[in-house]
Amino acid sequence: MPITQQGAFYTGKYRNLFKELGFSEDEINAKLEETWSDLFYGDPNVRIYYPLDEDKSYILDTGNLDVRSEGMSYGMMMAVQMNKKDEFDRLWNFSKTFMQHKEGRYADYFAWHCKPDGTRISQGPAPDGEEFFAMALFFASKRWGNGPEPYNYSEQARIILRACVHKTETGAGDSMWDAETKLIKFVPESTFSDPSYHLPHFYDLFALWADAGDHMFWREAAEASRSYLHTTCNP
Repeated sequence: MPITQQGAFYTGKYRNLFKELGFSEDEINAKLEETWSDLFYGDPNVRIYYPLDEDKSYILDTGNLDVRSEGMSYGMMMAVQMNKKDEFDRLWNFSKTFMQHKEGRYADYFAWHCKPDGTRISQGPAPDGEEFFAMALFFASKRWGNGPEPYNYSEQARIILRACVHKTETGAGDSMWDAETKLIKFVPESTFSDPSYHLPHFYDLFALWADAGDHMFWREAAEASRSYLHTTCNP
């Protein structure tokens, strides 16, 4: 279902299931900080976050020892939700510098994986990374405000989503969403989708924060995505 004015987004009242289970605020916050510390600054056998230079860091795919757009965008989402601006900006700098294409058919998309030094392994993008990048950037804009490029977070998000929706119609490449079905594609060149990519709750917010001319598209994408998820669930 689409966002309603009774939802947490509108009321500002978000359920805390840990609190409902009887844990105190202090216990919950301590556990969250411990988990953050372990994943970002903990033992080498546990951590996933690694600084590269004075203003960049990456999330290591520990199973493959490479860096993936999916993991980088997840790391940015973790950072913005934990109110960790420095880590967010460092991850964004790595992604923007090494992974985001500046020109060609993939312009404004992100190479889906590269080496920890930023060298690309594959040029092609994976749409689940793009949608998480955009959502994390919108959240950063709401939490910290926009700064000078590349920290003009909301515009950076809109640039990504603009390419995702309009690249096919402008002849610049392949869009990440199918214009007819409104479903996210597995890769831009594909004709099929992937249930694990579907985030209709993101599309509800894109319908509020993306380019005004695309608001209807994102509302339709959210509806189509929810229907698709029901279709793909095999009883």
